[in-house]
Amino acid sequence: MFQKLTEYIKTLDVESISNERQEVLAPFISYLQEKIHFGDNISLNFICTHNSRRSQFSQIWAQTMAHYFQFGQIHCYSGGTAATAVYLMVIKVLENAGFESLQLSKEENPVIMIKYSADNHPIMAFSKTYDHPFNPAIGFASIMTCSDADENCPFIPGTEKRISLNYEDPKAFDHSPLKENKYEERSRQIAAEMFYVFSKL
Repeated sequence: MFQKLTEYIKTLDVESISNERQEVLAPFISYLQEKIHFGDNISLNFICTHNSRRSQFSQIWAQTMAHYFQFGQIHCYSGGTAATAVYLMVIKVLENAGFESLQLSKEENPVIMIKYSADNHPIMAFSKTYDHPFNPAIGFASIMTCSDADENCPFIPGTEKRISLNYEDPKAFDHSPLKENKYEERSRQIAAEMFYVFSKL
């Protein structure tokens, strides 16, 4: 794993996760523990409305923490109820944390390669619907990262477990001087929670 990213992970304040939030995370931990106990491969699809911010953060940090804690059988994906584009402030904040990125295409919804280490498969970040062919079709857990998607997707075909981890949307600050700080705040929260989850396995 890249040294800068490793150092960033060491600064995460897991102790700040409230008891209330730990209760929200508990079903996610239980699901992963059960799958690991039975030696199953694990597919996680992180879902929000536009697959542009929170679900991208969640997928990337979850895959990174799976690598950090050496769970090679965990594979992370993301999707939305509609496809838009990965918001570029998400990429900037991740680069500041120590990820490396490379934009692979130039269309309105570009594919961006995200790397957490020099010698592992990169994460391909682009906006897509949760049922896009790039994502698993059966036997996966749907991790709902926003309340809108949670409410508007009463049924997700192929999922074996649905878990709600709703996060506040940093989009509210897109036209504010606090924009980068709020995106970093949300990224750091998700990173800390994914560290907490994977540390319990």
